[in-house]
Amino acid sequence: MERISRIVKAASYSWDGLRSAAQKEKAVQDELLVLVPVIVLAFWIGDTALETAVLISSWLLVLLTELLNTAIEAVTDRVGTEWNEYAKQAKDLGSAAVFVALCIAGITWFAVLVS
Repeated sequence: MERISRIVKAASYSWDGLRSAAQKEKAVQDELLVLVPVIVLAFWIGDTALETAVLISSWLLVLLTELLNTAIEAVTDRVGTEWNEYAKQAKDLGSAAVFVALCIAGITWFAVLVS
């Protein structure tokens, strides 16, 4: 029973994080808006269940990366607001990770579309 309680609490914390990001973070809001048409298009474009799953997952990877980037930015801002080279590097690396995830999604969609 304790294990189920932990799972329920963890799910609640995850939902709180998603809700907070969706309400407060413009980049997350934009990516969630894109997610709906991505899902619809994936079912239309994907010839197999695997293609459909890969197309949707590639965009979920973008959302996942944006959530992690948002977490990095929140912690960095919590530590201090004055300029710091390490804080800049952390934020730039998070941004770069989002860019790489977007490239992965773009390559994935392109590969499925041309195959």
